[in-house]
Amino acid sequence: MEISTVWWLLTGLAVVAELLTGTLYLLMVAIGMAAAAIAAHLGASEVAQILIAAIVGAATVLACYMRQKRRGSLLSGEREQDMHLDIGEQLEIEHWDADRTTQVRYRGAPWTATLLGQHPALPGAYRVVRLEGNRLLVEPAGPAAH
Repeated sequence: MEISTVWWLLTGLAVVAELLTGTLYLLMVAIGMAAAAIAAHLGASEVAQILIAAIVGAATVLACYMRQKRRGSLLSGEREQDMHLDIGEQLEIEHWDADRTTQVRYRGAPWTATLLGQHPALPGAYRVVRLEGNRLLVEPAGPAAH
């Protein structure tokens, strides 16, 4: 088996692992392996291929990390809404507990909803404002919410 074929197989495995885990950094490592496969096609020695895989993989991981760090880990409200399709969705709440929380069925699963602000905890329609873990933070839907 050609060494370039081994590099391409390793690249494919890294891509599959990235798809299964959602870890973008594995995709960057796969780019390094693909660079090594190309180097193998061009006749580079095995040591050069390994160095190319390490350098390109590390550089892309570092670039990805720096980009993520520069963007910040906290998303603005607008970007958060783009990321969480639940924001803005409405749900019907029948009762509230004394601590301004309730258990609701949403998207086929049980969720804890917490009432934001100083709104009275009354039954009715509520809008999802944001998510904190597996908790829906809600406010009344409609003109009274603003």
